[in-house]
Amino acid sequence: MDIPRRTFLGAAAAVAVTAGTAVAAAPPAASAASTTIRHFPLHGAANLRDLGGYPTQCGRQVGYGRVYRSDALNKLTPDDLVTLDGLGLRTVLDYRIPLEVDSDGADILPSSLTCTSHSITDSGLYAYTKDAIACADPVRQRQLLGDGKAAEFLTGVYRAFVTVAGNRARFAEVLRAIAGGDALPLLYHCTSGKDRTGWAAYLILLALGVPEATAREDYLASNTFRAAADARTREGLKAAGMMADPDLLIPLQEVRPEYLDAALAEVKKGYGSLRAYFADGLGLDSRTVDELRERMLL
Repeated sequence: MDIPRRTFLGAAAAVAVTAGTAVAAAPPAASAASTTIRHFPLHGAANLRDLGGYPTQCGRQVGYGRVYRSDALNKLTPDDLVTLDGLGLRTVLDYRIPLEVDSDGADILPSSLTCTSHSITDSGLYAYTKDAIACADPVRQRQLLGDGKAAEFLTGVYRAFVTVAGNRARFAEVLRAIAGGDALPLLYHCTSGKDRTGWAAYLILLALGVPEATAREDYLASNTFRAAADARTREGLKAAGMMADPDLLIPLQEVRPEYLDAALAEVKKGYGSLRAYFADGLGLDSRTVDELRERMLL
């Protein structure tokens, strides 16, 4: 596959994270089997990372520089744009719904790139969170978010990833775009880069033959990369007098095993197995999966 040479030129800005330790690093050699996560700590985005580097059960490795996952790109600085340009991207897909884009702003991208809207419903999560904060009423906020209600809401969002036909179609389209090859290198993102983006990454890695435990670790890694930015958000809301107890937001800011398990429970309930979900739920035939692996694996 022809990956532009610029793909690895932005690597000086990358951080390799292994076992919870972050050090500045160049991209790992393409032939080295590694589970190192290439993370790009931008000023305007906290969760941009390469989906490559993971070994598969068949002994191959997911290649670096093919697919990237991220949070929203609407706050990128000029330095961030230099880093992003160095990835040599051909495609940027924005999973956010129009309300999110209108409220937070469109992606800021290098002049060579345009963003394609690939809206996947958040089942009202953005509006739910925004309304809870905007009321600035501690009693009402606890009614909306406390006593497990925030976690319950987000669990429902994950169930809808599987049960809503439109969501399944959107997630399948991304897998097909990667399998086709012309869109690579590709970056996709939602608002926080953890829920819609995290489920998509989990599916991509499983389709490539990455062990489930490893795909789960990639999903949970958002907590590491988002921790500082999310803490600043909570501190800012408290300082502004918007929330007396901003920790009520933590269940919405985090990814948790039980959220992922809720989606997987719907997979089992509706399709019996992940294999059947890929075939019948996402409509991916074996040829598409084979093409996906040829595009992505070393």
